[in-house]
Amino acid sequence: MTPPLLLLLASLLTGFASGHEGVELGPNGGRILEFSDNETMHGEVTVKGDQFHIAVLDKDMKPVAMSQQSLTAMTGDRAQPVKLEVTRDAKGFVLPVVQPGDWLILRYKDHPEAKPVTARLEYNTATCEGCQKAEWVCECPKKEEK
Repeated sequence: MTPPLLLLLASLLTGFASGHEGVELGPNGGRILEFSDNETMHGEVTVKGDQFHIAVLDKDMKPVAMSQQSLTAMTGDRAQPVKLEVTRDAKGFVLPVVQPGDWLILRYKDHPEAKPVTARLEYNTATCEGCQKAEWVCECPKKEEK
């Protein structure tokens, strides 16, 4: 391999080995997912027991009144996805926690005629060395793009 190729490979491997997720956290300490194309609607994912709780928040991270919103959730292998049961509560949605390391794929609709917005979350429960929290809710600053 040529030296520039070796440097590129080394930097990629280093980034994967020590990569903090540096995610956006919400007012309740949960992971923020975008539920709109223009950052006006968010979902804050927290875990209580064996369930994900997803609060629906506006652009100012304030709770949104639940009325016509809907959410579908899937996990598992892309070739054989598993649909999760989603229920509504006064603050948003409740669904079962996925296995550590699995992806949670959410499709949010603000109202029945709305185009769905897809949000993805890797449920990475490994402990971050920097903040000592699970990587999926890591409090470390995001790494700068080079």
